[in-house]
Amino acid sequence: MSLEIGVILPTSSPQPGQAILGDVRESARYAEELGLDSVWSTDHLIASAPMLDSSVVLATAAAVTERITVGYNVMLLALRPVAWAAKQINTLQLVSNNRLVIGVGTGNPAHGDIGWRAAGVEFTDRGRLTDEALAVLPDLIAGKPASLDADLEVTLSPGAPVPPIFIAGTGGRAHRRAARFGDGWATIAMTPDEVQTNLARINELADGKTLKATVIAPQLDGNAAEQLAAYEEAGAERVILPPTGDWRRDYENAAALKS
Repeated sequence: MSLEIGVILPTSSPQPGQAILGDVRESARYAEELGLDSVWSTDHLIASAPMLDSSVVLATAAAVTERITVGYNVMLLALRPVAWAAKQINTLQLVSNNRLVIGVGTGNPAHGDIGWRAAGVEFTDRGRLTDEALAVLPDLIAGKPASLDADLEVTLSPGAPVPPIFIAGTGGRAHRRAARFGDGWATIAMTPDEVQTNLARINELADGKTLKATVIAPQLDGNAAEQLAAYEEAGAERVILPPTGDWRRDYENAAALKS
């Protein structure tokens, strides 16, 4: 099976009031020791549960590992000025020796809009701002001139190789965003059949590109090996398994799926 298996670093929680805050260094090293493919950090300014800053988390994970991929799952790009986001990304790409993957999303409404308001961003503008940022992000990361306004062209130095970018979300606008800007597409908890159907729609829009899927929190029960094979057959290139509160046990279970 060539399907990649990733895990989430213990820096946040899907459940309000149930923080999952563990040692980033220890968990990243353990994931690499177990042979897992990637570790991921969630991203928000003010979420419904405690959450660490994603760029600092990934820099820490990269500093104590050698092989494993580190990734944003997913970066809320519109929370930041795009030049600052690009600077964080290309620096992380350089210090990790090109081990970064970027997931980009527009945010889960379950967290509310307070984080957006705290950043000076209108919640209703997040889709438009994400599209505008994605249009210039690769050039900014690479150290190429990029136009941020009609009279503002900037070049970041040093540049770095542009990491793979996958776009998260469902629905027509997210599909068009993935087709236009993404190297891949991501979704949460879809079945293999749903992944295949949505991916087919995206690839119809992708102008010659063929995108694969990242499935976050895949639906696994019973025969996990068969289910993972079904996701791979549907067009998934990786799965990111959800946390349960015991990251060490989660990582060991994830590693067992690779064996």
